[in-house]
Amino acid sequence: MIVRDRVYTIDDVWRLSQQPENEHKFIYLIDGELFFMPRPGGLHGLIASLIAHFLWSYVLERDLGQVTTETGYHPPGDRTTLLGPDVGFVHRERAPEPFPLRFVPVMPDLAVEVFSPSNTMPELRRKTEVYLRQGVALVWLVNPEEKTVEVWRKTAADELTSEAVGADGVLSGEPVLPGFTLALDSLFSRV
Repeated sequence: MIVRDRVYTIDDVWRLSQQPENEHKFIYLIDGELFFMPRPGGLHGLIASLIAHFLWSYVLERDLGQVTTETGYHPPGDRTTLLGPDVGFVHRERAPEPFPLRFVPVMPDLAVEVFSPSNTMPELRRKTEVYLRQGVALVWLVNPEEKTVEVWRKTAADELTSEAVGADGVLSGEPVLPGFTLALDSLFSRV
């Protein structure tokens, strides 16, 4: 049994993120437990910005919603879970108006996590499970070194499923972004 001194909230994360000693860290929160991560490296940032670029190109043309990078999202009414996907997308119908200056009080429809040397795949898969259990419809776990993406969804029977897409494969935005596709060779050939 794990005993914690206290349950942290998104207010604690905001306060901690403003402190100078945390300037180069990302802080996230799962069920009131704090996690600190160093800022990502160059390859991580390059992959995340390319994915955001491809998503924005599709989303802007169709006025579908908001694409974000490194933005904190929390489930409505839950102040003890805060995740910051490397790239997120939230549909226009669900996006708060105006878009918040602080954390977004809805979970994204699509969350993208890019694997970094500071991550482990079990950590990313745990975050993936939290995303899906909190209402995210689609999660992409991108592994730049292996040039693969794990695509995660939750079935109608509440089961979590994944499929691996290789370097020569194509990502689909279904069901979140119907018609959106991203050929992984167009992503990984730039790195």
